[in-house]
Amino acid sequence: MERKIILLVEDNPDDVLLTKRVFKKYNLLNEIVVAQDGAEALDILLGDGTYPGKEEGGLPALILLDINLPKVGGLDVLKQLRANEKTNLVPIVLLTSSKEEQDVLRGYQLGANSYVRKPVVFEDFSATVHQLGMYWLLLNEPLP
Repeated sequence: MERKIILLVEDNPDDVLLTKRVFKKYNLLNEIVVAQDGAEALDILLGDGTYPGKEEGGLPALILLDINLPKVGGLDVLKQLRANEKTNLVPIVLLTSSKEEQDVLRGYQLGANSYVRKPVVFEDFSATVHQLGMYWLLLNEPLP
């Protein structure tokens, strides 16, 4: 079975920990690679940064991307990934606390596959991350 890597681009250590816990709790055993800011995410995907399978030309099966990031914002990361032939078809879910309508609109205009608001309550956050994992990693038919 092919190894499916998830790139989690998140600067909040609590959200990183919670996301990893949810995946483990629901036996979604995908390896989660974390980038703590937008610049690190771009380096991992387009630069010299590494992740499992990169040497063989593999890409993450899913990118969970926060919008409000240090160094390079999430929408700028999204724009650069969609403009690059190598990464333009990787599923990208904007997982963010932003409730701004302009962020939702801009995210979709730039090519996000989905926009999901992070719930504040742990149980709701857990359910949301679980559903994202189930859909994007198990139900969704990836590109060949």
